[in-house]
Amino acid sequence: MDMSKRSCVRLPISNLAAAARAVLCEPDPRAKVARTHLTAADWRAGRSTALNLVAAADATTTTTMPERPARPALPQLMAPRLMPRRRLGGVRGRIALLHAVAHIELNAIDLAWDLIGRFAALDWPAEFFDDWVDVAADEARHFTMLAARLNELGASYGDLPAHDGLWEAAMATSHDPLARLAVVPMVLEARGLDVTPAMIARLQRAGDDASAALLEVILREEVAHVAAGQRWFSYLCRRRSLSEHETWRELVAAHYRGVPRPPFNEAARRAAGMAPELYQQLA
Repeated sequence: MDMSKRSCVRLPISNLAAAARAVLCEPDPRAKVARTHLTAADWRAGRSTALNLVAAADATTTTTMPERPARPALPQLMAPRLMPRRRLGGVRGRIALLHAVAHIELNAIDLAWDLIGRFAALDWPAEFFDDWVDVAADEARHFTMLAARLNELGASYGDLPAHDGLWEAAMATSHDPLARLAVVPMVLEARGLDVTPAMIARLQRAGDDASAALLEVILREEVAHVAAGQRWFSYLCRRRSLSEHETWRELVAAHYRGVPRPPFNEAARRAAGMAPELYQQLA
């Protein structure tokens, strides 16, 4: 049996961590989005319980997360270094850009749920789960908007190859929520704050105001996602009596290939709680 299929045998969705696992085990993007919205609605309505809020020390409540999320047959996933260079001009260039962003958003759905499920047994405040359920729901909505826009342009998600770099970062930080928060929201998602304004300008220059408007919505909402990463990274540093800035730099050096590079969207990063002295020294 395929190991990815064996790791994703369905479990009863009796708590938030199991529901998170079910989202990761869903290969179809539309069904993944639907599960995300249903689970978020259940959580907000009080119909789902985080592991640390039930009989916490009971080992039978532990949910094992899959090493990788289930994925559809398309798009073809490639190492970032093997990805073909995107053409910048015309409708094909815009499709390639939107397809790349849609792939990031689909991964971001799984990253939010993996953070919830993989580290659910830790003694988090309920607000931790509130934040990341909201992030997952936002990412699902972003993916839906982008997939619809691709359809309007005569394309579909899966038409082009996509890179697997985001999940490589997830695997590298699967052992520690502090490392995950340092690298995924505070480096990779923060990078989205830096590069999205240029994407918006490019789409506007091409006369594609509809696509530009979608990215403007995503940019505004991603600030809150980076802020959630910053907030819970700070929380864990306080609990572990660690220096926040030094710890972040050490974890980025250990688990991220490369360093954050300018130009930085300092206004958006400040709005997310990331002070320039945190990342500029590393750059």
